[in-house]
Amino acid sequence: MDNEILIIVLAVATLVIVVGFALWQRSRVAAAKGDPRRSSFTEQHGGPARPNRPGTEH
Repeated sequence: MDNEILIIVLAVATLVIVVGFALWQRSRVAAAKGDPRRSSFTEQHGGPARPNRPGTEH
């Protein structure tokens, strides 16, 4: 196998492994939270925006 082709194959294989690992971990997190549509941050802080503090209007 030519070195140029080997480098391309290794780069693509590395990307596939990293993306696969990230998707696997994301599915584990979603399953642990019980609701894959909302992140825990949105669940905890998903209310309406707070009004600006007095004196900070621009």
